[in-house]
Amino acid sequence: MINKVKIIATIGPKTANKVFLKKLEKAGMSIARLNGSHNTLLWHDTTIRLIQDVLPNIPILFDIPGKKIRTIQLKHEPKFNKGDKIVLTTDQSFDGSIKVPVNNLNLHLSLSKNDIILADDGTLKFTVINVQNKDIICKAESSGQLKSAKGINVPYVNVKGPLITERDRKLISFCKRNKVDFIGISFVESAAHVEKIRKLIKVQCPRIVAKVENSNGLKNVDEIAQAADVIMIDRGDLSTETDLENLAIYQKEIIKSASAYSKPVIVATEMLHTMIENPIPTKAEVMDISNAVIDGASATMLSGETAIGKYPTESIKIMKKVSDSIIFNSNKGSNKTIDIPEAIGKSIVQLCNMLPITKIITLTISGYAARMISSEFPRQPILAVSNDKMAARSFNILQGTKGIYVDVKFRKDSLEHVMECLEILWKRKEIKKSDCILITSLAYPNKGRRMNNIQTYYVSDLINNLKWK
Repeated sequence: MINKVKIIATIGPKTANKVFLKKLEKAGMSIARLNGSHNTLLWHDTTIRLIQDVLPNIPILFDIPGKKIRTIQLKHEPKFNKGDKIVLTTDQSFDGSIKVPVNNLNLHLSLSKNDIILADDGTLKFTVINVQNKDIICKAESSGQLKSAKGINVPYVNVKGPLITERDRKLISFCKRNKVDFIGISFVESAAHVEKIRKLIKVQCPRIVAKVENSNGLKNVDEIAQAADVIMIDRGDLSTETDLENLAIYQKEIIKSASAYSKPVIVATEMLHTMIENPIPTKAEVMDISNAVIDGASATMLSGETAIGKYPTESIKIMKKVSDSIIFNSNKGSNKTIDIPEAIGKSIVQLCNMLPITKIITLTISGYAARMISSEFPRQPILAVSNDKMAARSFNILQGTKGIYVDVKFRKDSLEHVMECLEILWKRKEIKKSDCILITSLAYPNKGRRMNNIQTYYVSDLINNLKWK
């Protein structure tokens, strides 16, 4: 059975074997993800081949680090208390015991005193005390431990560095060589960034997953959605790079922008985070998955839950169960048919929201069509045209509607009367040359039938083609 909402599972040390991969697929995994920020290229090469061999029909998404700042692989992962001094450095000769090196060699050039640094998806917070050469001296604002390959965020600071790093180029070549299906690009901030990646790829696949995870990405989400193949909402970095309290709003806005360009959206980060250690999710996590599906997510993603967690298959089963339930309940009653006029009325409002329609014109004897459209509250004015004088006058009670009488026979065997009425409206200056109009009428009816026809025109085209004078 095809999953309506796709489930992306991150493959890690625990699940990178034949037995587990088959279990994950059976549980509902739709796409296998590998995180290029962790492990060696040799491990990834072996794992890609394993997935392609065991699950040949499962696409692979490979995330490359891009501009994402991380701690490097540390021999010593320092623990600290609130108020302690901790030194980050761009000198990568240190092992973490004295200073903690990061992968961005320019970070010290971008920071100054009192800047805030967040680590490990915002769970750790530091304040910059001073910057000395390549060292960033910080005060810990909370107790914790800074581990290897953990993300570093500096909200609202424009960190210097190339848009595409040499490591990015190497990983893109690696993905092409290994026939990976999707490449995830971190911290995408513009369509230009996407196009530069596309030029490096040169071929149709791998397709580009643009990760929106900072304020510039949010600001330019429309152009990014237009340029990329898929959008990913990385809520970990997005919450630390912007405002945590607005995260739900940002999620909805990004999905809406992507939907406008018919691009699928992946919602990621901590969807079932507690299931790394526990077999049962929290109610908040169930609500989170539900809301992502309701918002219109094409896919939801599991990270640590399936890469290193104790319950990888259970996590996928729970995510699938929740997603399926939301889809099922959303579709209840959706198979119920409505009559043609009601459907036409609802469709007209949708068309008027998508097209530059300036006036809605309905040709109606009784006023039924005018009532149906008016009840949907379109923003455009409605001109309700009838050949019954009293009926036309009565239409003026309808919201946003003007009743207009015309002495025209409404034919059953043709639509000639439609153009006759439109020419009369033009001559009476009810419609103008600059208008874009939508007309609904009853075409070729039998007894009891109501509006079944929609047409759209630029009035200027009618004037020119029909030689109105």
